[in-house]
Amino acid sequence: MIITREQVEEREMKTLAPYAVKSSESKGREHEESEGGYRTCFQRDRDRVIHSKSFRRLKGKTQVFVANYGDHYRSRLTHTMEVAQISRDIARILGLNEDLAETIALAHDLGHTPFGHAGQDSMNRLMKGYGSGFEHNEQSRRVVEYLEQKKPDFFGLNLSFEVRDGLIKHRTSFDKPSLTDQKMPSLEAQIVNIADEIAYLNHDIDDGLRANILKIGDLEHISIWQKASEKVDSKLSVDLLVPTMISSIMSLMIDDLVTNTDKLINEFGINSVEQICSLDKLLSSFTKGIQDDSSKLKAFLYDNFYRSSGVSERNVKGQEVISFLFKKMMADFSLVPEKLKFNSSSDETYVLVKDYITGMTDQFALDLYEKLSK
Repeated sequence: MIITREQVEEREMKTLAPYAVKSSESKGREHEESEGGYRTCFQRDRDRVIHSKSFRRLKGKTQVFVANYGDHYRSRLTHTMEVAQISRDIARILGLNEDLAETIALAHDLGHTPFGHAGQDSMNRLMKGYGSGFEHNEQSRRVVEYLEQKKPDFFGLNLSFEVRDGLIKHRTSFDKPSLTDQKMPSLEAQIVNIADEIAYLNHDIDDGLRANILKIGDLEHISIWQKASEKVDSKLSVDLLVPTMISSIMSLMIDDLVTNTDKLINEFGINSVEQICSLDKLLSSFTKGIQDDSSKLKAFLYDNFYRSSGVSERNVKGQEVISFLFKKMMADFSLVPEKLKFNSSSDETYVLVKDYITGMTDQFALDLYEKLSK
């Protein structure tokens, strides 16, 4: 039995929540295209993201540890996959459009620099010297609208409006974009914001313990660890205790999120996407208790993991590499590949240098640094 796009769209109209974004009601693409016979617009968007060069390069970009640090530490790619999985699950539970949530999640880090948040901070400082700034989610939108190219007659991947809107409004404690409008993002985009935090908080615990930077004894004083431990057999071996505890913490967060989001939807009487976007607050959020627990965990990780010598030494190196490459290329623009200059008449030199460095993997940047600094 073949299921057509029209049948999938019809099924969405019948089965998704009234406040879910429906594929058939998308605001469309910047450049008109004929839709295919089997995939919805968001399914096509998802596939375009996965098949992009920028997505493949995420495997070589830092999450916390540089990508070649070890086989089992998260890279920017595995982080992205975890965010997409959590987003899809939450969307399913809440009756939202899974394909849209997944696509936003898969694309949310396409514009991230090498060397993680240290790289982003370094690029932001450099760009401020030109009266600008840098946010990786704004760069992600630039990637899909301009830097990637799917067809010869226009730049970008030509993704649907709802995906691009979700990218530019992606916001966490690390990501604070400047918005082109003040409307709230779709609920699908909102859950990606929280899924991002759920993913990195939990996998950073795992990576920190694996690297022996964090100790289980220290985590036992953290409130959400204590709550999760009530459902876990404390006699488990360390190899089993850690993944079981992390699974328990994630379950606490996800259960709290979906329950509280559903509660807020009912309290505000939400029956449409338009109502969600016109509110002055986000509907997808934790209860105060879990939000406080999450904030305490973030503070703990910041003080004991992200600022630890095992992480900060690599951050300093990454920032040095990005700063050196940027200044070197600004002094000698010939170092930027010609293919990135295809529209240089409308982009400042510093923007194109930023685009080139931001797209690099950690190792490519390190190798180029070694080559140019000799």
